[in-house]
Amino acid sequence: MDITTKNTEAPPPAPQPSVAEQKRAARGATRPGDRIFLGLSRGSGILLLVIMAAIAVFLTYRASLAISKDEANFFTAFEWNTGVTPPEFGIAVLAFGTVVSSIIAMVIAVPIAVAIALFLTHYAPRRLSGPISYVIDLLAAVPSIVYGLWGALILVPNMNGLFGWLDKYLGWTGIFSWQGGAPRSMLTVGILLAIMILPIITNVSREVFRQVPQMQEEAALALGATRWEVIRMAVFPFGRSGVISASMLGLGRALGETMAVATVLSPTFDIQASLLDPGGGTFAQNIASKFGEATETGRDALIASGLVLFVITLLVNGAARAIIARRKEYSGANA
Repeated sequence: MDITTKNTEAPPPAPQPSVAEQKRAARGATRPGDRIFLGLSRGSGILLLVIMAAIAVFLTYRASLAISKDEANFFTAFEWNTGVTPPEFGIAVLAFGTVVSSIIAMVIAVPIAVAIALFLTHYAPRRLSGPISYVIDLLAAVPSIVYGLWGALILVPNMNGLFGWLDKYLGWTGIFSWQGGAPRSMLTVGILLAIMILPIITNVSREVFRQVPQMQEEAALALGATRWEVIRMAVFPFGRSGVISASMLGLGRALGETMAVATVLSPTFDIQASLLDPGGGTFAQNIASKFGEATETGRDALIASGLVLFVITLLVNGAARAIIARRKEYSGANA
């Protein structure tokens, strides 16, 4: 009997379509609505980049006109005389005041905001967390000029006690020494800014903490963890990047706040060693107070200072993105 052997070799694989053919097939299978949405999204992103580039070009051009006429050092001068010929102006005082007031605001606001967010999400009963959250949302919508009026009429007159206490117990440091002047100083501005950015940081942090997977918290409790240990081991690692983002949103408002600072601060172009002595200034406050009466060169100089604030904001946001990227493996995005 003849034995026939069958060919057991596998048939040759079918040719795979190229990358270009796959993209064309995917485009052909996409619905018209998806294509429209893709185009709108892509166009929005491109438009945003174009707007940012246009702002940067405008600020750079007008700033170059002012700096070319400046007889003083733009980065280190402690004066702002744009109405004289030749003009002399610098941003040393403005940069110092902007950074210091924002740091004070962040040091005060971030811990309190995170504590409030944790209380609302993990400690407060629902009948209490709802009204408190609603009030915090309302505080975030209050105009800055209202905060400024409240600061000038209520906060400033009642800061004497705090300033006297700081001078008595911490005056030896020099940073908290007080000569008895009006409490329209960088510390007062920092406290007011902290009150203003507190609702923003609280709201974002609260929403981030609410997104923590319930299974992680229940697993920690099942292993015998206390409430604080659950927060430390499950909630904070998940919401760290969100808290950083919330803090950067608050810092952005603190850096660019105008009317509230102009209402509370007594601006002078000098840097005080003590945070309690009146004086100093910020970029936004200086632009708001001097733009209306400035000459052509003066407006260019104010725009130059605005360019510096623009760069500082970009650097802060870039640093925040770098921090989040370094810790993304611990965030909820990869949970």
